[in-house]
Amino acid sequence: MLDKNTADLSQVDRLHRELAHRAILPPEQAWAMPGEYYTSPAFLEVEITQVLRREWMCIGHIGELRNPGDYFTTELLDEQLLAVRDTEGVIRVLSNVCRHRGNRVAEGSGNARKFICQYHTWTYDTAGALKVAPHMKNRPAFDQSKCGLPEFASEVWMGWLFVNLDGNADPLAPRVGGLEDVIANYHQDQRYLVHMEEDEWHCNWKALFENFMEGYHLSATHLTTLHPITPTKLCEKMISGEGWTGYHACYDPDYPPREPFHPDLTEYERNNSPMYGVYPNLMVGMGTDFTLFMIIRPNGPDKVRIRWGVTGQEDEPTSGATKSYVDLCRAFNIEDKEKLEILQQSLKTQGYHGGPLAPDEMEGTIWDFVQYMARKMGHGPDAETP
Repeated sequence: MLDKNTADLSQVDRLHRELAHRAILPPEQAWAMPGEYYTSPAFLEVEITQVLRREWMCIGHIGELRNPGDYFTTELLDEQLLAVRDTEGVIRVLSNVCRHRGNRVAEGSGNARKFICQYHTWTYDTAGALKVAPHMKNRPAFDQSKCGLPEFASEVWMGWLFVNLDGNADPLAPRVGGLEDVIANYHQDQRYLVHMEEDEWHCNWKALFENFMEGYHLSATHLTTLHPITPTKLCEKMISGEGWTGYHACYDPDYPPREPFHPDLTEYERNNSPMYGVYPNLMVGMGTDFTLFMIIRPNGPDKVRIRWGVTGQEDEPTSGATKSYVDLCRAFNIEDKEKLEILQQSLKTQGYHGGPLAPDEMEGTIWDFVQYMARKMGHGPDAETP
């Protein structure tokens, strides 16, 4: 019998071979990945090391940081993060770990002029500089100027805040330039954050990304919620790019117009929602009236933490229109959660090895995502060095 380390290596090797095989297949032979891809703890560690920590990962929206001193805390791949708009108006992503003995310096979200570690009251300003360290001035090893909170590389794109944990990623914007052209007339960067909440589902992070990004399940899974608006048969695949994939969820012509329309929207744009994913962890459904977004990060192979929110054309979080849209999102999220949690259990069976994917307009986005993961793992003609 193989010991655990040997079994883990064998599992990871098998999945590398599967990705390498798919990296050279043409799209018409697109094939889903096997169950281990979504259930293996060892492969998740490889994903974290070779992909997630090296990538730009979304952590929130600047609507959470409107004013100087606004902040929120979150966790990403075991890093404790503090996102804050400092007193000069600069958005920063700081380590939420005191430089003394490692406790957190902030909890939750809110507005603050300083952050005080409740363990020994070391105190930091909104730019991360250490301002107070009781009883430390006469310690020869203590240099206050070198004890500020470390800052992570961060970028803002279309209102979403991204962080790169290892600090070596190429700029984000060039990777999503083609997507900007597709969504330009919806003016996402001018929409207001009107809702935000958090959840955890018992499924693999990639399974959730794939589910959000394909229209094949819309009519079957969401028969009363989304099928009347965006039935599967009307889905159209977008072009895709280095850092993103997506499809157009076209509206049923019998469904009432989703107004108000931005005056820049073309007739075609008024009749569909661009559904897109920015690799590896931001998924967006951009309606003509509101935008739903989901920010995900793994919590083990079979759990995913979610921060999801809604942006709208008006800054009206309590309006009837906002409430109705949030209720709709909650309704179809419940439907997706149920299906994905059943899926996660089923993927552990020995009899499942992946099946052929549906046509490009329905599941081409899943194939794009598999190709992205293959590139990041060092497979295919456009492979990156892992």
